[in-house]
Amino acid sequence: MGNDNFRLEILNEARRLLAADGKRPPAESEELLKLLTVLIDAIERNADPKEAASLARPLARDLVQNRNLVFTLKQQADELDTLKKLSLSLTSSLDLQAVLDAVVTEAMRVVKNARAASIFLYLERKLEFGAALDDQGVRNQPWGMPRPQGIDSTAARSGRRIIIDDMRKNSTLTDAPADWDGSILAIPLKTNQGIVGVMSLSKTVCGGFTPSELRLLELVANQAAVAISNASLHQAVRKLAATDAVTGLPNRRALDGRLEQDLVRARRSGNSFAVIMMDVDGFKSVNDRHGHAVGDRVLRTFFNYLATGLRTADFLARYGGDELTLVLGRTAPPGARLVVEKLLQKVAGFAFDAPDGEKIRLGLSCGIAVFPIHADTVPNLIRAADEAMYRAKNEQRGSYREAREFTGEPHPEQA
Repeated sequence: MGNDNFRLEILNEARRLLAADGKRPPAESEELLKLLTVLIDAIERNADPKEAASLARPLARDLVQNRNLVFTLKQQADELDTLKKLSLSLTSSLDLQAVLDAVVTEAMRVVKNARAASIFLYLERKLEFGAALDDQGVRNQPWGMPRPQGIDSTAARSGRRIIIDDMRKNSTLTDAPADWDGSILAIPLKTNQGIVGVMSLSKTVCGGFTPSELRLLELVANQAAVAISNASLHQAVRKLAATDAVTGLPNRRALDGRLEQDLVRARRSGNSFAVIMMDVDGFKSVNDRHGHAVGDRVLRTFFNYLATGLRTADFLARYGGDELTLVLGRTAPPGARLVVEKLLQKVAGFAFDAPDGEKIRLGLSCGIAVFPIHADTVPNLIRAADEAMYRAKNEQRGSYREAREFTGEPHPEQA
């Protein structure tokens, strides 16, 4: 008997048996026939042609007649499919937010009647929001923040999975939204180094979670813990590479990246932004008198003193030595001048107590350049602000100057 006849005969026999079972839904019968086709293909590839029929026929009968076996196989196939999809999602990115979003998406997919999923990162024994997704497709809007005795905090501290079958009957969930009922669970996300977060998921129905759902969610949690750990490490390494070791401020590399971003954004939107170069007056004598160790402490204290009070959108970086660069987004010359004047007033209140009891006081000389008035490329903006700063330093230390003219050739988009 040819392979096609052999396959057709077995499938027809399976169809007759399925038709005789009036209780089986049509969709389940179709899934079963697809599974049977895959198994016959595997038998044909791996078994002797003479033995294939004797292996396939009893297998077909068993699959058709044993509904529990079919259900188990389908569950296992779903679990493998979930694991494959999640692995692809998580290994395709080292961006922490992308990883978190992928995890809550997959968690919502594998649980029937899921209402919302969220992840909180566990950092220094505190939970910080990571990601959320609800059944309306709304992302990153958590329904509540973890409380000390809440389900997320308890799971993080204990390292154990917690399941609440009926939220309305549980005293720890009194602050849940009024329209919320059903069940909820929290799963700690563990690695060999410890707990990195907690994933919680709620359902619209009471009665908890099926063994299959719990198994799938544990798979998701295990994959998520490793991915979050890797992404967090990558994020920390990137931050370290962009941070000045002495002052803790962003370094020249981070500054260059920020300036390029602001330039692209400003050209697209038509807005201006300002670059302010600053040089510390009187710092050389600190190193000469007290040594470089004290000098580093003075710089760190002084630079971070200047950073306090700036807008969160502003960017202060160590340019090199005792020079700083401040980037002010969406700022025209009047706004830049106002910021510099406030900084110079702030500097007047700074004092550092040296080991020998001396009060160390410092000053600033500043130069302002604004895109696109004074330059329209990053190097030329730095040059224009730098030239203005040295004019201030030469003419009157502790003051500021603004770039006098356009530096460089105009960019084609600005010409």
